[in-house]
Amino acid sequence: MAKVMAPMRGAAAMPAGPTWIYRFEDGSASMRDLLGGKGAGLAEMTRAGLPVPDGFTITTEACLAFYRNDRRLPEGLDESLRRNMALLEQHTAKRFGEGANPLLVSVRSGARVSMPGMMDTILNLGLNDRTVEGLAALTGNPRFAWDAYRRFVQMFGKVVLTIDGEHFERVIAARRQAEGVATDPQVSVEGWRAVVTEFKALVQGETGSPFPQDVYAQLLRAVEAVFGSWNSKRAIDYRKFNKIPDDWGTAVSVVSMVFGNMGDDSGTGVAFTRNPSTGERRLFGEYLSNAQGEDVVAGIRTPMAISELEKAQPGVYRQFVQIAAKLERHYRDMQDMEFTVERGRLYMLQTRSGKRTAQAAVRIALDMVDEGVISRDEALRRVDAETLNQLFHARIDPAQAYTAAATGLNASPGAATGAIVLDADTAVAWAKDGRDVVLVRAETAPDDVHGMIAARGVLTQKGGATSHAAVVARGMGKPCVAGCENLRIDERARTITLAGATLREGDAITIDGTSGAVILRGLPLIPPPSTLPEWLARFLGWADERRRLGVWANADTPEDARRARELGAEGIGLTRTEHMFFGPDRLPIVREMILSDTPEARAKALAELLPFQRADFEGILEAMDGLPVTIRLLDPPLHEFLPPLEELLVDSTELRMTYGEDDARYREKHRVLERVRELHEQNPMLGFRVCRLGIVYPEIYAMQVRAIVEAAVALRRRGVDAQPAIMIPGVGNLREMEVTAQQARATIAQTLEALGAGAAELSIEVGTMVELPRACIVADQLASVAEFFSFGTNDLTQTTLGYSRDDAEASFIPQYLERKILSDDPFQVLDREGVGELMRMGIERGRRARPKMKIGICGEHGGEPSSVAFCDEAGLNYVSCSPYRVPIARLAAAQAALANAGPREGTDQD
Repeated sequence: MAKVMAPMRGAAAMPAGPTWIYRFEDGSASMRDLLGGKGAGLAEMTRAGLPVPDGFTITTEACLAFYRNDRRLPEGLDESLRRNMALLEQHTAKRFGEGANPLLVSVRSGARVSMPGMMDTILNLGLNDRTVEGLAALTGNPRFAWDAYRRFVQMFGKVVLTIDGEHFERVIAARRQAEGVATDPQVSVEGWRAVVTEFKALVQGETGSPFPQDVYAQLLRAVEAVFGSWNSKRAIDYRKFNKIPDDWGTAVSVVSMVFGNMGDDSGTGVAFTRNPSTGERRLFGEYLSNAQGEDVVAGIRTPMAISELEKAQPGVYRQFVQIAAKLERHYRDMQDMEFTVERGRLYMLQTRSGKRTAQAAVRIALDMVDEGVISRDEALRRVDAETLNQLFHARIDPAQAYTAAATGLNASPGAATGAIVLDADTAVAWAKDGRDVVLVRAETAPDDVHGMIAARGVLTQKGGATSHAAVVARGMGKPCVAGCENLRIDERARTITLAGATLREGDAITIDGTSGAVILRGLPLIPPPSTLPEWLARFLGWADERRRLGVWANADTPEDARRARELGAEGIGLTRTEHMFFGPDRLPIVREMILSDTPEARAKALAELLPFQRADFEGILEAMDGLPVTIRLLDPPLHEFLPPLEELLVDSTELRMTYGEDDARYREKHRVLERVRELHEQNPMLGFRVCRLGIVYPEIYAMQVRAIVEAAVALRRRGVDAQPAIMIPGVGNLREMEVTAQQARATIAQTLEALGAGAAELSIEVGTMVELPRACIVADQLASVAEFFSFGTNDLTQTTLGYSRDDAEASFIPQYLERKILSDDPFQVLDREGVGELMRMGIERGRRARPKMKIGICGEHGGEPSSVAFCDEAGLNYVSCSPYRVPIARLAAAQAALANAGPREGTDQD
């Protein structure tokens, strides 16, 4: 809470009790939490002597009290409003509600952070049937007065009385047609008089009450409406997307009106001190002559570039340029400003730190360091790490207008457009023919990976942000929209249905994995940069100088590894070997291995797989020459490599009915069906998988370890500094760790001996992926055998919370977030109180047994900024994330180090 300042001379006496209102001269920029960004900005500009209309701000505390009071204004606010309006009358020499010299005000929202367009504003408040005549006589411009009145009735009707705005627009359109004019400024004074009459009749018809003529009733209801807009759907959705707390509330600024619609020497505009898209150091904005602010926003008229104001009113333009420079110097940041020109006189209505793209944020930070305005550390703090996501994915061209047919979970960022394909094989075939495709599935499975690789993006009906589709797509840098529950797929008809429209396979579709939008047509996209731009490399170089955490990547292919290295990864923290088994040339061998009845038959199939695995590992290790690569041994249950049970039941039944039980095709299909039945589990997540596979079928892990060693030795003999490490998944007790580690180390020793001279120089660490609560509790025991830990927080979150991630994100988690049972999706933002405490326990106990133990994280949380901050606090050595999130993790790690100066937990590192 900002410090309460004593009122300045001339301010209203403040009685005991809450101070609901501050005049502009009583506030300052430091009171942003209390006065909101708009109120604090107006106060600061007033104190700096800039031309600001007189007014006051109702605090965010009053908004919160409004909601505690069942959406009624808190006690004392009515009296305080009247007292401050009286002061406003004194300062402006006008009277609120009087006809001769009427005082009109605007009522504007303003949260502590910018939420552009999310809440409501009302202009020209104080006009009624009496004051409009006084305004007309005072200005000598009846048309202006009646235009202002119709604007007020329209805004008040829409915002306060919640009348559909289209009703008002139809009245105006009919008036333009009746007068034979094209634009609003061409409508006559008689026309606006008639429109006001029709508007008031509309209000009476829609509400059953006449339009309010009491100006204080107008004011009180307007304040209530603006407070109410804090919880409008659009505001709630915006806060949810931008992680803005719901309990901040909005302030309300009441500002004496200045008019931009009094003729060609008047106007209104919005401008930025630098380009918010590119960061270019040049005034950027728009100006609309003879207009009020909503005309710019509504897009009814086309504004001119701010530079054109120099030609129309050079003196005003020079003054504005000087003020803009002064504001940027004062706030030491790019400013977003609103202003009005009334009869050649400039008034500043708002200044705030401007919203900007990731590119602009980085370039502005770099330039301000070069200009000596801010330090490097402040530059690093200025850029939201998460926004760097924008830079590495295709985006929908912002010049394109479109309507989303549906919205799913924004599972992997970026946009993709292409022909709809409904299976992975078709995706591969069409992509080979040069077609861009979007893979559309109910949900993806591991054997869809080849189709995901071929596709530009993935859309699924089911699944969440850590579903198979989401995790794999993020690793590949592919856009993905998951859990689009309104999507219907008819695989027999080869169609999809969404929002009442049916599209056929081959029709164009666009998905935006950043927002979750699905658009039922193709849209032009802006491609991502092919390499790290020089300006971003320089900025991230500053981040690297400050961070304490290493930043590694999760990569399953040489292409992923190379991309990760280009983006600054210092190692590979997770290579998932199971994805290598799904290639069309090896999946039949994997299935034969699973179907084998004897160890000998299984060994034969594994011997055929060995060259494939060795080549896979050579590719990744060579791409990371000189850097560590952590390879996880086989993790998923074996049934994932076989066709689904339901599909096999249908196919075997059809074969039996068509050809009989003696047919070879039926017998083979039936053999596979019986094996799938044997492997079928009620809860495969907790079943026969992870290290349990390696213990029951040690030959599988032995083949993988041998392939790793042979690949590393072959590369070293070619001069490549291969640095593999072997990670055993899902260990939960000491004996599991001992058995699997002993088997791995024995295979390493045997393979090195068999390879002969020079091979023995290779040292390969064996560690474990910590993904069970019990593993954290007995971490000291595991560390007596394991040489490193890596927290697999995807599964650790599931096993700690008891949530199935694929099911939870599509069922109850959205409700939990809506009802504030959860503050964040725990599969996207690390659960510090539960999962985090288990991690702290694992770190402390692991390093108690092995003091210099290397510990990292390789779950999806490794690239999420607040989770990276936790990892820094907890004393981890590194985070590992999807390749395209490496720049985010680099910046987030630097920001964490700046925020958490001093020794870290669990380590003696600075």
